[in-house]
Amino acid sequence: MILPFYLWYLVEYLIGRLTMNHDQAYRNIIFEREAYAMENDLNYLSKRSRWSFLDFYGKSNQQELFKCARSKIQSFASFPEQQITIDIKREDLLHPTVSGNKLRKLKYNLQDAIDHGFDQIITYGGAYSNHIAATAAACHILGIKSIGVIRGEELGIDLEKTLSQNETLKTAASNGMKLVFVTREEYKKKDSVLFEEKLRAMYGTSYFIPEGGTNDLAVKGTAEILTSREKQHYQFVCVAAGTGGTAAGIINSTADHQHVLVFSALQGDFLKKEIEKYTDNKNFTLIPEDAFGGYAKSTDSLIDYLNVRFRESEIPLDPIYTGKMMYRIEQMVASGFFSDKTRILAIHTGGLQGIPGFNRRLRKKGRLQLQYEDYI
Repeated sequence: MILPFYLWYLVEYLIGRLTMNHDQAYRNIIFEREAYAMENDLNYLSKRSRWSFLDFYGKSNQQELFKCARSKIQSFASFPEQQITIDIKREDLLHPTVSGNKLRKLKYNLQDAIDHGFDQIITYGGAYSNHIAATAAACHILGIKSIGVIRGEELGIDLEKTLSQNETLKTAASNGMKLVFVTREEYKKKDSVLFEEKLRAMYGTSYFIPEGGTNDLAVKGTAEILTSREKQHYQFVCVAAGTGGTAAGIINSTADHQHVLVFSALQGDFLKKEIEKYTDNKNFTLIPEDAFGGYAKSTDSLIDYLNVRFRESEIPLDPIYTGKMMYRIEQMVASGFFSDKTRILAIHTGGLQGIPGFNRRLRKKGRLQLQYEDYI
């Protein structure tokens, strides 16, 4: 069967090349679809039937990546005296490498890129950007080239050292993303026409996705997070935000009786205007990051809280977005912000791949670390 296998493999590749580039044709070979779809199941070969690859006919890599995977609702905390419950929606479980809100935000952007014949994506982010890691992984699966424009030219001086110390950028690079480091002054110009033209001149025709992935297509994707049951069952929906795209999509999709609490990862209230670019609804409140020192900053009380909650719930939380949100929600319950008999749904937006790098920084400072790095 070895010769028939190679013939089958070659014929599928040649057929794919009629309408696709090399990478896309390779990844759409039936055997490769199966391999990439099951690569995270280390026990797959022991339970795989001989003809399992046939199950992947009719399923392109695009369909596999963006299929309607179900996230899981888990109980996180309850307060019997007030009859208040906090449930958490595990969007981080949607996909092993393109998890949470990033999968939702990339869905229609990448479909649009493919539909218009683009085979290269250019996007932007900081050194610890979840969006950068997720975009690289998604493009790797789809056979699309990716370029990440990263803020901070000093990171590119010794790339090997940077990748050894930064799990997010290491993940992006391992998924084939070309990392381009620019000065902070240059990065401020990233949305200008001249900056895009410069990138096109250097790297060729490309489909551009903004920092954090937030645009109209991203909001369309994040509007699919809440199910009809969740729109009826919960009075409050809570979500952490960096650029506001996930929050805007959720706000657009909520029921009339629901209110959305948006927990900004950044100090200040400027994110409110960003959210309002994508929604006309007013049923939300922005809560700035004024408790932990700013973006990606933390306190020992936060780290201790995350460790305790993991031991109790076995739910890992990232310390930049969802973890801070959950901490603040419980504080708000204790302060009487919520009335009795309130049902709260918090959205877990992922970002767990950054925990090893976060712990590395904590170790350097001799501080308490997150104790569930090995469970992610």
